[in-house]
Amino acid sequence: MDIVIIANFTGDFTDADNIRFKYLAQMLADTGSEVEVLTSSFDHFKKCPRKKTKTALDYKVRFIKEPGYPKNVCIKRFYSHRIWGKNVLRYLERRKKPDVIYCAVPSLTGPLAAAKFCEKNGIRFVVDVQDLWPEAFQMVVNVPVVSDVGFAPFKALADGIYKRADAICSVSDTYGKRALSVNKKCKGYTTVYLGTDLDTFDSFAAQPPILQKKDGEIWLAYCGTLGSSYDLTCVFDALAMLDDQRICFIVMGDGPREDEFRAYAKQKNVNAVFTGRLDYNEMCSLLNSCDITVNPIVHNAAQSIINKHADYAASGLPVLSTQENREYKALVRKYKMGFNCKNNDAADLADKLKLLANNENLRRRMGENARRCAQEKFDRKTSYAQLIKAVFGK
Repeated sequence: MDIVIIANFTGDFTDADNIRFKYLAQMLADTGSEVEVLTSSFDHFKKCPRKKTKTALDYKVRFIKEPGYPKNVCIKRFYSHRIWGKNVLRYLERRKKPDVIYCAVPSLTGPLAAAKFCEKNGIRFVVDVQDLWPEAFQMVVNVPVVSDVGFAPFKALADGIYKRADAICSVSDTYGKRALSVNKKCKGYTTVYLGTDLDTFDSFAAQPPILQKKDGEIWLAYCGTLGSSYDLTCVFDALAMLDDQRICFIVMGDGPREDEFRAYAKQKNVNAVFTGRLDYNEMCSLLNSCDITVNPIVHNAAQSIINKHADYAASGLPVLSTQENREYKALVRKYKMGFNCKNNDAADLADKLKLLANNENLRRRMGENARRCAQEKFDRKTSYAQLIKAVFGK
């Protein structure tokens, strides 16, 4: 079977890359299928032209030309995605017709072009909803009425993709329900969390970390983007309230608000270390050296089940979460793997952080529960079999 995977935002396809589509492409190639991944020539994470991988792969990777953009929320980004979508369609029209197109959403213009192409040519079209656009952008640019009107064309793009899907996959029930709400062809959707390969995580976690813990320190970990969706200021406020220099906040990642967060941490005189963006293997080993994780997501955020949830659970550490999404809150409650905290309430976060910091046995029990959650919900070796079934229509 000839399968095309379209994914605007991917990693570099090296051994340290933990992106969903590298893993899925290999699993599909292992079935004997011909697999080609279409991705962007622009590196979304580093905001620069992508370097082509030299890693030997069992599938093809084609970099479709995209002009790029300077930051995540800007007009130039929409233009860049529009050009990429046109170039994706141009390539599909000259390529031999595949049997299946498996398409990540977002972005929107490329997937919509692929959806219409599949509809016209009788090709099975499978969507994999990674995030909700334009909902995620509306959270950042939230002006009553004006935002609804301004983002209406983008909602129409998303609806046009979802309604043409022959199968819907998603990284959470929240996203799957959104796609299914406008689709009359599918009876349901397949939820498969982004997850991670636990064997790979564990091998990376066993490597020496890039930082060494001082005697008596308790490390609080954050992994991910330093952007508008993540309420790190609430964490700094909580740490300032506790004024416990044993607790060191390890911030792994970069993003548009990095300078702001660094300045705020300094202003609050908290014990914090910013590592910048790490390769996945470095992140795993450093996370494994920590004691507690924090998932600080702002009020009304569009995020549901995201990358850091899998890594946090895999680390076997308890989580402190301010996320309001019901799906993730239910996981934390069900597995007793940490505490759901009140959103934007530094005092509540501080109380629960103090409880964990002062109780090693509680940290251990909740951490064991977190690891069990990872084994049951986030391990790609078992969970991604559902994606393979969706591709083949089984």
